[in-house]
Amino acid sequence: MSRGEFYRKENLAVGGPFHFSLAEHPVPGYRTSMRIMGIDPGLAHTGYGIIEVKGSDARLLASGDVETSAGEALAQRLQYIYGELSRIIREWSPETIAVESLFFCTNVRTAISVAQARGVALLATAASGVAVHEYSPLEIKLAVAGYGKAPKEQVKKMVRAILGLRELPPTSHAADALAVALCHAYSQRFERVVKQSRG
Repeated sequence: MSRGEFYRKENLAVGGPFHFSLAEHPVPGYRTSMRIMGIDPGLAHTGYGIIEVKGSDARLLASGDVETSAGEALAQRLQYIYGELSRIIREWSPETIAVESLFFCTNVRTAISVAQARGVALLATAASGVAVHEYSPLEIKLAVAGYGKAPKEQVKKMVRAILGLRELPPTSHAADALAVALCHAYSQRFERVVKQSRG
């Protein structure tokens, strides 16, 4: 498998749509269809996931990792991540992109590498002209698993259940990226409900 190869819907999904908890409350002005791309930045593995939300249903379109080797020069690794993310954005034409924000990390080296990959992800998004939204790991886990400190395995299982997949997402990075996308879907619908309640 080449780096950045997709895990497409036909390989994972069984077609069981997830119904948002707020779906039974119609929201005037809420978009009936939206394609969202989630990104989980990392230097060695940048996870991505693309979902399509139609009304109360969310389904997987594609997900996977953009991988780079520690043996390559930093500049080349960042260039590759930028190129692959740009290509994926062009191919799938998401209407909005959600990126996981920086989190507290005791390992300075890891924090720096994640920050570099995140900068490249934001640059690729900005260059595409697609709107970008950022969510913290706590917000993402809370939205998907109902617990802000949920372990990665629980997040993967919830992503599989929500999207009606036959098996778990291929990697934790892909699962995290899909979780970011789902978090944005929840956030957008919640904002609409709040606006509606305020008249």
